[in-house]
Amino acid sequence: MENMDAPGDGNEKGSLRDSLDKYVRLNNIYLLIISKYKDYIEEKEALSVAELPTLVTPKASMVMRKAMDIRGEFDSYDYDANFPDAARKAFDFVSKDIGDAALPIEFWLMPEETLRFMLGDVTDKSILLCSILIALGNPSSKVVVVSKDSTRSIYVYYEFGGSIVMMDVENGQIVEFGNKEEMLKAFNLDDESAAYEFNDQMYIDIS
Repeated sequence: MENMDAPGDGNEKGSLRDSLDKYVRLNNIYLLIISKYKDYIEEKEALSVAELPTLVTPKASMVMRKAMDIRGEFDSYDYDANFPDAARKAFDFVSKDIGDAALPIEFWLMPEETLRFMLGDVTDKSILLCSILIALGNPSSKVVVVSKDSTRSIYVYYEFGGSIVMMDVENGQIVEFGNKEEMLKAFNLDDESAAYEFNDQMYIDIS
């Protein structure tokens, strides 16, 4: 029996193709505009070290909602008993569910924006993860940025039960250290390296 498209199928498919084509062309225009004004945007987006803590927003409504969703996965969330597992759930969410987005400019996304679009680069994801961990009850959580040999690595770590747990969103790895000194030693910092950490309450140069 000959297959026949239902009435209107051809028009609907053509309309969908036209819409997708228009969407692609519109995105290309946006990229062109961004490229033209790249320097201006990056100048306006530049943050001083004193402003970095403003990026970590554990009290933002969408961040708090996500933390509540994670707490809700436990019968009765108890920080001392459940935080490590809750932190792992937050890490898995940020690592696996938030898509990668590499913009052609240096542009900071706030945690709520990362959640809204479900996209971000490793910096955006790390800042979101730190915000969620604090919202889950651990104020020691911090973002660590390490610059070494012309490369920059970003991690999130927290203190719990006398240990340090470091989360590497980019590589999907979690490493536990006995103390902060062990973690810093693992970075192999030298005179040419730079490293700093921050959360919603502080910024410290640790290099």
